Amino acid sequence: MKKLKFTPIFFVLMIFLAACSDDEDDIDQTNPTIDFDFESSFPKPCVVVQRGTTFNFHAKFSDNDVLGSYAIDIHNNFDHHTHDNYDVQCDLSPIKAPVNPFIYIQNFTIEGDLKEYQPTLEIVIPDAIDVGDYHFEVRLTDKTGWQTRHAIDFKIAD
Repeated sequence: MKKLKFTPIFFVLMIFLAACSDDEDDIDQTNPTIDFDFESSFPKPCVVVQRGTTFNFHAKFSDNDVLGSYAIDIHNNFDHHTHDNYDVQCDLSPIKAPVNPFIYIQNFTIEGDLKEYQPTLEIVIPDAIDVGDYHFEVRLTDKTGWQTRHAIDFKIAD
């Protein structure tokens, strides 16, 4: 009769297989949330901001597990495009071609293992930019990679 020989590789393979789990409850499958629905949040839909001034972005971010990063993208909406996630539709100025539009694109890491975070960020609107319709878009990503985005229509005026 032949004896089976168990090698160390067999034991390592058994330990590895035992550590694997089919339990999907351990996998984060929930997108983070962006909240602008409180009194001090900014910007609000349809707000008018004067060029040459500064405003403070303020929102509430949350996730069921751990937040990772966020990005802010401010760009013109002179062509009336949409981002399909507006709570409020604003009155738009006539379509026009951009000459010197304001563009702001920044990425930020959320340090620590936070489930909630309230960013406050000062944003300067330069003097020498086109006035008109703009989008303020926030993208929030958790540590797992799930992402939520929220866009707001606003105007920059003289």
